[in-house]
Amino acid sequence: MSEHVSCTVTDGVAVVRLERAERLNALTLPMLHALADTSRQLRRRPGLRAVVLHGAGPSFSSGLDIAAVLPDRVGIARSFVPSPWRGTNVFQEACWGWRRVPVPVVAAVQGHCYGGGLQIALGADLRLTTPDARWSVMEGRWGLVPDMAGVHALSQLVGIERAKRLTFEAGVVSGEEAVRIGLAGECVEDPYAAALAWTERVRSRSPRALAEAKRLFERSWHRGPRRTFALERAAQLRLLARGAGRRRS
Repeated sequence: MSEHVSCTVTDGVAVVRLERAERLNALTLPMLHALADTSRQLRRRPGLRAVVLHGAGPSFSSGLDIAAVLPDRVGIARSFVPSPWRGTNVFQEACWGWRRVPVPVVAAVQGHCYGGGLQIALGADLRLTTPDARWSVMEGRWGLVPDMAGVHALSQLVGIERAKRLTFEAGVVSGEEAVRIGLAGECVEDPYAAALAWTERVRSRSPRALAEAKRLFERSWHRGPRRTFALERAAQLRLLARGAGRRRS
């Protein structure tokens, strides 16, 4: 675990926090490795009900710390190699790994949410943002593309034309605009408190049902109806075989 990424679990809710507030939580290679490792550890944690992703200080994350990362050519090369069984490299897994955690993951966004920080937020299931937060697919300003699972996540959330526009222009949109176009789900004054409050709504739900629902959406989104229907049947049969179907208050 990097000194700049923390994870605490209380009553089944994990809070994963970026802890580099003095640099607006700009991302380093150790932070990306820590995020990928943390998501893997949480996948195996019994009793987990939800995860909240948050940035310490005034910003969620200002994106990749180019000055800190680029000189480490060996570290970049190693981090760029994809895992043969997951199909993602460290940059991608730091973001997409949250889609593999079998519980709802909520990103609480304030201040800057740029580049790699935005892609981490897109890896969550839900995104809450302050109205004045600043969202940007910033990679275009550096002559890069959003390669931390961002292309896939953007096209899922906002559609391919808007995803292209956000990527080509590399402009900045407010939290209010992010909600309007589908990057985020809700504007709130205190997204961290709102994210914790939201987790209370699902803590009493069946963890198996939550896991199956999340897996079903991830595997069926943008698939044809025939494939989706088959995935629905398989998920429901797994739940019924485990005794689901009884009403839970």
